[in-house]
Amino acid sequence: MKTLLPDSLSIEQAASTFAALGSEQRLAVLAALVRAGPDGLSIGALGEKCGVTGSTLTHHMRILTQAGLVQQVRQGRSIICAAAEFGRVQALSDYLLRECCADCGAIGEHRHV
Repeated sequence: MKTLLPDSLSIEQAASTFAALGSEQRLAVLAALVRAGPDGLSIGALGEKCGVTGSTLTHHMRILTQAGLVQQVRQGRSIICAAAEFGRVQALSDYLLRECCADCGAIGEHRHV
């Protein structure tokens, strides 16, 4: 599951992406998918890990997918797997470091990988 994205986000794209993370449950869903790695999780496993299931999980996944933070693989009418969109997560992190920390002069020192 890999999608190529632009190297940098515009301020509008960054704001929209941050808005999608404005929920504790959505942030927990994204964190679980990031921890799961590139193969992602089945929707059932994701729901169990986050304690969010059914229509609530569907709602959060729709918002995260529209923001480009996750992707889903469908089989027929069912979603069988969801994974973090690592390129978009990295672009968001890079945006913060580039635009919000530009004047501090020590951007590389603050980066934890």
